[in-house]
Amino acid sequence: MTNKILILDFGSQFTQLIARRARELGFFSFIIPGTSPLKRIQDFNPGAIILSGGPSSTYEDGSPQLVAGFWNHVNENKIPILGVCYGMQLMVREFGGNVKPALKREYGRMGVQSNSTHPLFSKIENFQAWMSHGDETEKLPNGFTQIATSAEGAVAAISHTSKTIMGIQFHPEVAHTEHGTQILKNFFIDCAKLKADWKVDSIIASHIQNIKDTVPADAQVICALSGGVDSTVAATLVHQALGDRLHCIFVDTGMLRLDEGNRVMKMFTEQLHLSVTRVNAEDQFLSKLAGVSDPEKKRKIIGAEFIAVFDQAAKDLEKKLGKRPAFLVQGTLYPDVVESSSSNGLSHTIKTHHNVGGLPKELNFTLIEPFRDLFKDEVREIGKKLGVPETFIKRHPFPGPGLAVRILGEITREKIKIVQEADEIFISMLQKENLYDQIWQAMAILLPVNTVGVQGDGRTHAQVIALRAVNSTDGMTADFYPFNLEFLGRVSNRICNEVRGVNRVVYDVTSKPPATIEWE
Repeated sequence: MTNKILILDFGSQFTQLIARRARELGFFSFIIPGTSPLKRIQDFNPGAIILSGGPSSTYEDGSPQLVAGFWNHVNENKIPILGVCYGMQLMVREFGGNVKPALKREYGRMGVQSNSTHPLFSKIENFQAWMSHGDETEKLPNGFTQIATSAEGAVAAISHTSKTIMGIQFHPEVAHTEHGTQILKNFFIDCAKLKADWKVDSIIASHIQNIKDTVPADAQVICALSGGVDSTVAATLVHQALGDRLHCIFVDTGMLRLDEGNRVMKMFTEQLHLSVTRVNAEDQFLSKLAGVSDPEKKRKIIGAEFIAVFDQAAKDLEKKLGKRPAFLVQGTLYPDVVESSSSNGLSHTIKTHHNVGGLPKELNFTLIEPFRDLFKDEVREIGKKLGVPETFIKRHPFPGPGLAVRILGEITREKIKIVQEADEIFISMLQKENLYDQIWQAMAILLPVNTVGVQGDGRTHAQVIALRAVNSTDGMTADFYPFNLEFLGRVSNRICNEVRGVNRVVYDVTSKPPATIEWE
């Protein structure tokens, strides 16, 4: 691949979306901290560089800056540059312009008027863009012209008059920006003159080879199956690379969907022909989670317990094989990583994922995470090519900690049963009415409140189920699904009549941001 995109990350929560959009368009993209040494940038040999957004102000002491010599290297090698939000402001200051606090912060959707004759905005004139900044460009640097203006009259985009260096104050990577993907495509193809040469097939081949190169010929491997798409596709990929040296361990935490354990075990063994040991660990997990309500503590406990279970499974396997497995496979995804912590410490932690933040410091395994840099839809595409059943691939995302993060407050067997039954009703009705495939993710959440109701002519004081359904392309941003109220009424009626302990159902109409998709 010669048309690679290097993304210098300055702490934006949207940075991974830039990588996601680049890959959609057929360009291999890679993210490194924005303050990385010059040699690391040189070694990557990018076809173009994008400077990401970030939460800092460029004029503040201690704000992240580009490494010395960056612009000399860019100029000498004529590398096309696109600065996004903070990245544009860095560019402005580096070239002698001025950035100041804005009198009025621009946040959310806002109209932009662009110069449609510039190749970055070819045939794109008036559009809505996603803004998220409190600073603005007060003075353009010498050699730059303004090529777009926001509805508030602020500088929305700039371009160098003789070099392929440009900046935009909005976020084209976010789905809320109209023509955002087209603007990025214009930069890659029309401005940077690159050609798309990255495909999913090359991911499969390179990952299989990487696994073969990483795992010694005499080593055994355990795969951490959760019952979800990510770990299942990871297991299938590793199985193609290593064959019968892969030993899958499926931990049934007791916090999966209704009858989920039996369904996935059948698929593992009969369709994917994986060697799987099922560990029924519900009692173990519930014991550790007793009395715990804080969502971060839940995630960390579950993460640690997963490893404890695998450790014991590895010891049992060691007795059988005469040799302990040295490697552990996990289906960690890119959004898991970015939401748990940033690679450079500049962005804010949203939540800890059990595959990332819950791991103890001293592991007894070497981790294999083939999808750590991939997004959900990329993993699904890989799964299809590897022969994982399409009905399974199309399933909605399910959190690693399972229903533990869909039960707000303390977890008990009774609460698990309630949310399993409510979720089964909701999902089955979506499938029956051909709504399931129109939705990115749907779920039932058990709230830690009781409300007064009337059931069977008697007063009840029972629990509340919240329903949530969202549309998204990558899980980084999402909009709630606009159900017909009559449908929601029928779902509510069934849940209240069929799930003992529930007398009220509500629907969540919050997008991401400001909320996350899961409630915990």
